[in-house]
Amino acid sequence: MAKRHIITITGDHASGQGTLSNFLNKDLGYEIYRNGQYVRKLALDMGMSIIDFQTYLNEHPELDNQIEKSASDYAALHDNVIIDAKLGWYAVPYSFKIYLKVDIDVAAKRAFMDENRKSSENYESVEHAKEKILYRYNEENKRWFETYGIRREDMSNYDLVVDTTTLTPEEVKEIVEKEYFKWLEN
Repeated sequence: MAKRHIITITGDHASGQGTLSNFLNKDLGYEIYRNGQYVRKLALDMGMSIIDFQTYLNEHPELDNQIEKSASDYAALHDNVIIDAKLGWYAVPYSFKIYLKVDIDVAAKRAFMDENRKSSENYESVEHAKEKILYRYNEENKRWFETYGIRREDMSNYDLVVDTTTLTPEEVKEIVEKEYFKWLEN
């Protein structure tokens, strides 16, 4: 059976998922499905910050199921696609599954400086960003284990794990493309 041309990208917060998605989109011509944009829109529509929405999801697992199902449904109907989603690897198990890691101090600095996050993640300082990122990561892990019985921090879930802490986005893209093409051939 031929492999589908679907790449799922997940990782630590502020690890470069969006940047990698954009680079792959330009190089491969694959369209991007961003689950995070869907989540941020739901939060904003409900008048909540992403952190408050996190708490809301803990109390409403049916909404979390709807969010993850949206990635699965999209992948079922499309090929040549990049799924940028925290649980994309779980929702689309037949994809090339990538996990991006990053040191928490670097992640906090990236998140604090990222203008695109300001509408849903307004941090007072780098330390505040670190605190909120860790809170969100732990809450997601707890909810996903309780809801799906999965642990995203188990790196055996992925075809490729890349630590982006000291790499440029171009270096990350080159590593990913090389390994993706190997995966397609095998």
